[in-house]
This record gives sequence, C-alpha cells and structure tokens, in this order.
Amino acid sequence: MEQLRELLERLHDKYNNPDFIADDPISVPHRYTDRADREIAGFFSATIAWGNRKAIVRSGHRMMHFMDDAPADFVRNASERELALLSSYVHRTFNGQDLRDFVLALRRMEERHGGIGAFFESRYEAVQSMPAVLADFRREFFAGDHAPRCEKHLSSIEKGAACKRLCMYLRWMVRRDDRGVDFGEWQAIPMSALYLPLDVHVGDMARALGLLARRQNDWRAVEELTAALRVFDAGDPARYDFSLFGAGIDGYL
Repeated sequence: MEQLRELLERLHDKYNNPDFIADDPISVPHRYTDRADREIAGFFSATIAWGNRKAIVRSGHRMMHFMDDAPADFVRNASERELALLSSYVHRTFNGQDLRDFVLALRRMEERHGGIGAFFESRYEAVQSMPAVLADFRREFFAGDHAPRCEKHLSSIEKGAACKRLCMYLRWMVRRDDRGVDFGEWQAIPMSALYLPLDVHVGDMARALGLLARRQNDWRAVEELTAALRVFDAGDPARYDFSLFGAGIDGYL
C-alpha cells in the first residue's frame, strides 16, 4: 500500500504540471481567462477528446477559430449565417451539424440556467450526488430541438457509460490547487465529489496497479476505481488522474 501511495504521489507531482498543458486538450480552455469562455471551450474540447491526443488538440483549437476565438459570445449571439458556417467542421464522427446542435443546446442552457457551470453548481447543491447531476445534465442538454445523431457524443450515465469526457471536464472546472493546470472555477462543487475519468489506458493501468478489478470500463468501474483512490486522498481523488495518465507514459505496464 505504501509503495503504491509513493508511486501515485510521485507521478502526480510530475504530471500535474503546466509543462504538459500544451499537448493536452485542456490547452484549449487555457487560451481564455473569462469563466464563460473557459466553460464552453472546455466543454467542446472534452467532447471531442477521444483518439489521438495531438489530433484532439488541433481540432479543439480549430473549433475555437470557427467560433471567432470568442466561444461564449458565439454561443450567446451567433446568427443563423454564422451557425451555418460551422457545417464544414469535422473531428472524426463529430461533424458540423453536431457542433451546431451543441452550440444551440449550450445557448438554451445559458438562457435557462445562466450557463453550463451555473447548472452544474446549482444541481450539485440541490442533490449532492454527482451521478445524479450527470444524468440531469444530459437530459437538460438534449431537452431542446436537435438531431438524434448528436446524442452519441454525450455519454449517458443512466445507460452505464463511464462518462470519461464529462468526468475529465469536471476535473478541469472543479479541481483547484496551486499547480496551474485545472481551473477551479466551480467552487460550489467539492473536489471530493469528482470521479476518475476512465478510458482504456487508465483502466489497463489501474488494473495493473491493483486499483481496479472490474473488467468492463463502465460506470461501475469508475465507482470502484474512484473508491480505491479515495483511500489515498478522500478530499481530492481525481488528482490521481495525473498519476494514472503518467504511469502510462512512464511505461508502468
């Protein structure tokens, strides 16, 4: 146990470092200082965060160019003509129609709740359960008109999905420390409420380190892994996302 703790802490200290921002999807919201811009840029960057990391980062920055490098203003005020210009955007299976529907869903959330961050903070304060908030968010996000095909780009916790990209986005927006990587904008949500972003690589590393027994990378595995990491830091388990990511880079498998 102590050996594992030392490894996790050493990797966290190495990779929770601004030097790694440029090559990570979090570099997209790091372009901005305004909370609303960070929320929206972060949400879109997390939404397309699957596959090759360099391609994700390039696509995220390109998406911001489509929004005139002012994502919050674009979400609030883009005209039909400006929305139509999104049609040529594509990242893997996330296309311009999906992007348009997501922009309009965020506009609706802005009008109804004051923004995506205000929704997450108020819902967490009301229900005190991050899984419940994730379910509520997806329902609210798709409550307006949209093409059904875009729903595949926002995972459903109610269907047992690991919700890796949403958990990663929440880490970015909720976690706060003095390292300069995560933003800590949503202070109404405690860091203890966060869950680990789980993908194939993190799952493989967690199993290799004895932190995860479940074979499927689903929400039950997220709960199991997060519970195991709360043993080491109950107040901030998601910081070990840096450790498991770093363990892969450092060749611990």
